Amino acid sequence: MDGTAITTTILTIAGVASVTRYVLKDTLDQLPGVLQSVGQVREAWKQLTNRSDEAPQAEDTEEHPPPLARPADDEEPPLAA
Repeated sequence: MDGTAITTTILTIAGVASVTRYVLKDTLDQLPGVLQSVGQVREAWKQLTNRSDEAPQAEDTEEHPPPLARPADDEEPPLAA
């Protein structure tokens, strides 16, 4: 190998190492935010499943509207205005 090939090989290895280091550092910098988001998702999921496990209780004190009376067969329906 001549001097140019050795220099190119060294620069290539240094470039790959530099890019790898940059990507690794960026990934590690984002890791705390990702873990915090995972914790928030886990808490939201627990709250959602707790709400779905509890069946809503109907209150007997609610006032229901009276049933609609059906017109007799011999009556004509009202005309539209």
